[in-house]
Amino acid sequence: MHLAATRIFTDDLDTLVTFYEKATGISAARLHPMFAELRTPSGTLAIADSATVALLGDEVAEARANRSVALDFMVDDVDATHRALQGVVDVFVNEPTDMPWGNRSLLVRDPDGNLINFFTPTGEAARARFANQDHR
Repeated sequence: MHLAATRIFTDDLDTLVTFYEKATGISAARLHPMFAELRTPSGTLAIADSATVALLGDEVAEARANRSVALDFMVDDVDATHRALQGVVDVFVNEPTDMPWGNRSLLVRDPDGNLINFFTPTGEAARARFANQDHR
């Protein structure tokens, strides 16, 4: 099995796509006016207009209702990312913080309120775990 993508449904596709492009430095592929993808070597973040939910079934998803999932983006330097996100991110949940499992993390919220964790592995075990992955 292969996880193909993580998808966010939103009522404001253009705002959310622009936010993720600025926050990650990745240009989105706009496959349809109601759908975009930000592709990385390790996974894809898909963003779909909430109008597409009706195609999946009655009320199977709801924009701006997530409080149980975080999106994790590994970066080379979380402190530099924190500085770069000034003026892009409205809600910083925390400042860059050293976590006991060997990551330095910065938590923010996207315009829809979804939680995003930008992190840099700092401990030897954490660095080894991510050594072969491509990241920014």
